[in-house]
Amino acid sequence: MTADLLLLAAAIDAKTLAFLLFIFAIATVLGFELISKVPATLHTPLMSGANAISGITIVGALLATGAAGDNRISLLLGVLAVVFAMINVVGGYLVTDRMLAMFRKKDGPKDKP
Repeated sequence: MTADLLLLAAAIDAKTLAFLLFIFAIATVLGFELISKVPATLHTPLMSGANAISGITIVGALLATGAAGDNRISLLLGVLAVVFAMINVVGGYLVTDRMLAMFRKKDGPKDKP
């Protein structure tokens, strides 16, 4: 397993690695800025909807895992993608259910005028 990771690291030249790290940094900053600008009243519905819709990533992760063949790195990354996508989708549904529970009427004493 360690040898596979070393081969992967050796296959990426410094210029490509710098470019990928640059893209990752920009995506991180942009994502943080966008999420921090969303009002609190919209944050939960938007994030829960986005997480639930992202279930399509499970299909891609399953395809990546199935196409891995004998490549251990691809298999490991595919399995991790399936696990993280499932956590994302289940979390989205749990947040949506919790959000909808806030809008349900609570049954209390009905003898109050």
